[in-house]
Amino acid sequence: MLNLPHTAHTARTAGGIFDRLDAEWATLCADASVQAAVADWLMADHLGDDVAAVTDSWARTLGPAQLLAALTPHPAHRSDALADAVLRALLVRAAGRDRSATLAARIIVQAMVPAAVRLTRGQVRPVGGRCFETVGHTVIVALYEAARSGRIHHRASRPAANLMLDALRQVCRELAADRETCGIDFALVEDWSDADLGTGGYAHAWTVQAAAAAVGLHGSTREQEAGQARLELLALLLDAMEAGTLTAADAQSIAWHYSTLPIPDAAAAARAGTTAWAWQRRRSRAVHTLKAAHASVT
Repeated sequence: MLNLPHTAHTARTAGGIFDRLDAEWATLCADASVQAAVADWLMADHLGDDVAAVTDSWARTLGPAQLLAALTPHPAHRSDALADAVLRALLVRAAGRDRSATLAARIIVQAMVPAAVRLTRGQVRPVGGRCFETVGHTVIVALYEAARSGRIHHRASRPAANLMLDALRQVCRELAADRETCGIDFALVEDWSDADLGTGGYAHAWTVQAAAAAVGLHGSTREQEAGQARLELLALLLDAMEAGTLTAADAQSIAWHYSTLPIPDAAAAARAGTTAWAWQRRRSRAVHTLKAAHASVT
């Protein structure tokens, strides 16, 4: 596997709709009536004590901020079962018809914002002609509608993964992009899983996989690597493409090689319309460029 020095990923400002969501979220967190509603929900669902424990809070002072923290557990004290239980409880409420349903769905959307940013970036590239803001709005609407649909909480598998898959499908429909145009093999994304990622990690992982599929970073439709190392490599390559550090072919030369199902250089070169020697040289230069860019931000 390609080895790069480990550094904490610095979140970049997404802008537009995502900034507005964050500003609205700050207002919600400061609203005493919202805080009281959330505390009542958690106590009614018998989740208050557990959420209070993992967020170091008093049960009656729990609010949206603590709920969000429970949905995105820290790796040092991650509780995947609790995160799944909290998300399922929110999805049940979001499927209702009263005012609390709207608030529950809004909290779910906020929990998925990091994954929504990634999904938006992944869809801007293949769709073409759609700006980041337009696609971002489509993604958020899809997430909200999926949360309100009443479909997710009945499924046995991870709710965050199901939520993102439903949103991804709707986004592709809304953008009038079929599988070939969108570049996403839904069977591949649907089968992809990693029991160690956690609820929050699932949403991020699904969107990285979808974005990687959209730009051809999966060398084979049989590739179902679920390891964290592979996920980090794909995310790193996507970020480098977005920054203009690597071209799509550069990223493919790395992703297709550093894989549990690597494509032989001769076959990869034939697919790319070049020679095996030229393909190897491209990968060597791309790795050097990526390492240099990575070192410059450490």
